[in-house]
Amino acid sequence: MNAVSQVIPIAIVVLAVAFMIVRLSRRGGARMMPAADPAALRLLPLPGDIGLVAARELRARVRGRAFRTGTLLVLLVVAGAIVIPALLNHQADVQRIGVAGALSGPVRAAVLADGPATGTRAELIAEPSGPAAAADLRGGRIDLAVVDGREVVVAKATSASGTSATAQLTQAVARTVGADDVMRTAGLTPAQAAAIAGARPLPVSSLEPGGPDAAQRNATFIGLLLVVFMLTQYNAWTLTGVLEEKSSRIVEVLLAAITPARLLAGKVLGIGLAAFVQAGVAVATAVALAKATHSDALAGIMPATVASTLAWLVLGYAFYSWVYAAAGSTVSRPEQAQSLLLPLGLPVIFGYLMATAAITSGNPSAFFHVLAYLPPTAPFAMPVLVSLGAASWWQVALSAAVSVACTAGVARAAIAVYRTSILRTGRRVPLRELLTR
Repeated sequence: MNAVSQVIPIAIVVLAVAFMIVRLSRRGGARMMPAADPAALRLLPLPGDIGLVAARELRARVRGRAFRTGTLLVLLVVAGAIVIPALLNHQADVQRIGVAGALSGPVRAAVLADGPATGTRAELIAEPSGPAAAADLRGGRIDLAVVDGREVVVAKATSASGTSATAQLTQAVARTVGADDVMRTAGLTPAQAAAIAGARPLPVSSLEPGGPDAAQRNATFIGLLLVVFMLTQYNAWTLTGVLEEKSSRIVEVLLAAITPARLLAGKVLGIGLAAFVQAGVAVATAVALAKATHSDALAGIMPATVASTLAWLVLGYAFYSWVYAAAGSTVSRPEQAQSLLLPLGLPVIFGYLMATAAITSGNPSAFFHVLAYLPPTAPFAMPVLVSLGAASWWQVALSAAVSVACTAGVARAAIAVYRTSILRTGRRVPLRELLTR
């Protein structure tokens, strides 16, 4: 796949961005659906009071400029993370290996196989003699040369620990050709040499399981970042959404037709649906671009890790959304809400830092296992334990059950706080007063 075909997905994303920007400019900005219009609510397809409020929130968020701008930024970041490494990999130069003198067919095949084994591509170039190969090396027409099957020559000296493609391929070719030279010097027949070259390595056993490889760590980090982004971004939406209805006094009209519990549940559900719409678009775009560009950015992602991350994303949002919604009902101005975002986000930051340390070390501590059963940190800890193979199915089920039970309790408390605070304007409702009531 050439560079031109790799640019096609980027062009598609850019065109989509331009198209949506043009639509936004023609509309003069998306307007949220009036919250107090009962006729508009009845036109929505979801049944029940909670469904009506959820559909209203979903449509309002999707039509909002913030949602569209955020979605476009996420898509651009995803496209860059997937496509740019693929472009760099596909545009890497082919390592040209000059061959002067005789070199058997099996050795040629082994030399060509050394290319993919070292992360590059190898091409054999026939050279009439050793001096001609040296001249091509000086002129940059070849990267290394094999002379008479006994010597590997490069233009500039490379160390055994070199990380460049040429250095790694040179070391691999030197080992391959050197092994063939030793077998020929020992007087082995071609059949004997082939038998030695094709010998299978001994099985390797270990006393303890190893940590995740680099690809698996990267995949787990991507999942953690997704959880952090959604829990911070969309729970902040929940807080500000409750605050906007309270400060504009729209909530007073809504409470005349619906109970506080149903109104709050619909708001939490609607904003959650908007969050997962955006996340679904981002994930689908990442998978499509990875397949189209043959990128290895998503390599190492296991189905169990993906399922665990998505499940805990839902459970984490369900737990935190009620907390943020209750907090939003206690304030009346945006500056008051800003003071709540940091303390509410501290458990998320703590859980992410602990999960990052555990996935990096590959050896989670006993304290980290405890965090996997606490609802504020379980969305970060449990997917890491699943990725490391350190959690069985019953442990995951137990942690999920604890999270669901605690979410139900938090929801009841949040509804009580919402019912007490939502109609009180002018000042922030103190925590002591909420506890007393």
